[in-house]
Amino acid sequence: MSVLSGIYTPNIVPFHADHSINEGELRRMTSWLIDRGIYGLYPNGSTGEFIRLSFEERLRVVEIMADENKGRLPILAGAAEPNIEQVLKACHHYADLGCRAVSITGPYYFKVSQESIELYFREIAAKSPIDILLYNIPQFSNEISLPVVKRLALDCPNIIGIKDSSRDLPRFCTMLAQIKPQRPDFVTFIGTEEILYPALMMGADGGTIASSGVMPEVIVQLYRDFLAGRYDACRKVQLMIQELIGAMFAAGNFPEGFRAAISLRGFDPGPPRFPLSAGELAHLEKSKATIACLLADCGYAEAAKECQLRQGKSGAATPFDVDAIVNAVVQRLKQ
Repeated sequence: MSVLSGIYTPNIVPFHADHSINEGELRRMTSWLIDRGIYGLYPNGSTGEFIRLSFEERLRVVEIMADENKGRLPILAGAAEPNIEQVLKACHHYADLGCRAVSITGPYYFKVSQESIELYFREIAAKSPIDILLYNIPQFSNEISLPVVKRLALDCPNIIGIKDSSRDLPRFCTMLAQIKPQRPDFVTFIGTEEILYPALMMGADGGTIASSGVMPEVIVQLYRDFLAGRYDACRKVQLMIQELIGAMFAAGNFPEGFRAAISLRGFDPGPPRFPLSAGELAHLEKSKATIACLLADCGYAEAAKECQLRQGKSGAATPFDVDAIVNAVVQRLKQ
């Protein structure tokens, strides 16, 4: 049995007008996610724009969330730093904060060989005081090849798993076939919500799912339905949320669509860390109307009013209730 499982949320980081971290809103968001049933926190993931924060800010994000968490949920902290020395500094700091594990991408910016990548992770694993999840995201960093993943999984006990955001389901299935029979406890998380249910069906232990920061009730329910064998419900919800996921990704520079969506759940994400042109801001506003109406169709009362204001749609919003939200999703599918 894997040591980590379920839905982990890579949350956004809210900012003040001067682009400093909004600690109060980050604390509120952390407890809100916990109260809505997620299985673990994932600060400093891609959704948290770690690459746009300073090293000290990345440490501070985890400090704030660990303090607010107070041991309620396991924390998988992003430690994707540009060199081994900083990775290890982050590993020591997050271990001291009580995090369960760290997530580390392949080296980024420079293209390096697979031999170098393997040595990179072996050196980190030999010196890290905390367990490690590999983070394969070849869109933004060097890919960690399957042969390297397999050797690291079988040779390094404290490399306990992988988060795969390659969007490559065949690769994910091949990895399961090659590693799980020899190391059943090796954590296999999918990092792509569009294939969450298919990955679970093939043996994934869970996922680090950006949209769980916007609609945690629906994503968590999908996972619980999977555990309970309610596969038809999983399939219907997976197909239904594709449109919303697509709208958030299409809203503009990632993760602005997710930041816009979380504002519709009652949070203040603040200004973007990366500048947007006038045309991009206009597109984001238009996309926010689409996202609001899609969230309203899922039963989210907070978004329904915004949908009506922006597009003139009518219809009563359901009050917040997990069952009501899931039922709204199912009813929309039936229609």
